[in-house]
Amino acid sequence: MLKTAAYAAASAQSPLAPHSIERREPGPEEVLIDILYCGVCHSDIHQARDEWGGSIFPMVPGHEIVGRVARVGADVVGFKPGDAVGVGCFVDSCRECPQCRDGLEQYCDQGMTGTYNSRERASGVPTYGGYSTRITVDQAYVLRIPESIPLDRAAPLLCAGITTYSPLKHYGVKAGDRVGVVGLGGLGHMAVKLAAAMGAQVTVLSTSESKREAALALGAQDFAATRDPSVFKRLARSFDFIIDSVSGEHDYNAYLSLLKVDGTMVLLGIPEAPAPVAAGVLISKRRRLAGSMIGGIAETQEMLDFCAEHGVASDIELIDIAQINEAYERMIKGDVRYRFVIDIASLEKAA
Repeated sequence: MLKTAAYAAASAQSPLAPHSIERREPGPEEVLIDILYCGVCHSDIHQARDEWGGSIFPMVPGHEIVGRVARVGADVVGFKPGDAVGVGCFVDSCRECPQCRDGLEQYCDQGMTGTYNSRERASGVPTYGGYSTRITVDQAYVLRIPESIPLDRAAPLLCAGITTYSPLKHYGVKAGDRVGVVGLGGLGHMAVKLAAAMGAQVTVLSTSESKREAALALGAQDFAATRDPSVFKRLARSFDFIIDSVSGEHDYNAYLSLLKVDGTMVLLGIPEAPAPVAAGVLISKRRRLAGSMIGGIAETQEMLDFCAEHGVASDIELIDIAQINEAYERMIKGDVRYRFVIDIASLEKAA
């Protein structure tokens, strides 16, 4: 076993603090990764503070992991020491259900094994995430990071990037389609970049007029401040597809009215309270309201390759590990453009 420096939450009420965990030497089909960068996802906060229930402590968060291969097992194919690699939101699945066989491991019937706050399928020991200096992962769940993407800016692609890419691909968004993006945060900014790279005509729908300039700089062609109710009349029946990245309470029906006939709105955010949906707004134009989460391993690799081809990467603020508790508070206030990424070299120095 390899003693490994980390940052962990000891309980739901505890700030993140230095901690030590153990990683195993790679087995025959495993890859040992020296972590360089780890993105900070809002779900890290939810789980570290047990806001979703069932949290396992001590918890080492982090599922947007980028690093380089340190060692590989004897039967590993396709990875070698020095390769730039990534680990996303899960590190295992049952591998046998219809979804796993179809490359949809994120929808595994038995539940995917989370990169952290989960338990290994064979041993039952807790999984620990990327707020640490190394990780050992089965080769089937390791991703290749194209060298043309800056490694720090690649980290959020493994959650925010694939969460937005997956529904865009699944619902066939193509050049010329009109796409609305609700919310311009960690998810929303990636939705804008990816949809624009696919050739779509993107409009950002935000409650904050102050985000107009940023939205256009990210690649959107238009911006609408939705606090003005006349916006919903002006843009009625305008969009082929809407990505809703907002987790705060809002009126789904108002946004559904912006879809054309056969338009689709996909929910990525999870508001605390269920939201009412009027059947009429769906029936009247044969609209669809759907949900989506991350992608499977093959689709995540496809997304990374697409980003490399089109020059897409996350907009980040690089922080030291000692700033993580402050970063959590800033995220809650929406004070980040658009994703915090931890420089794990700062953790190595602190250790």
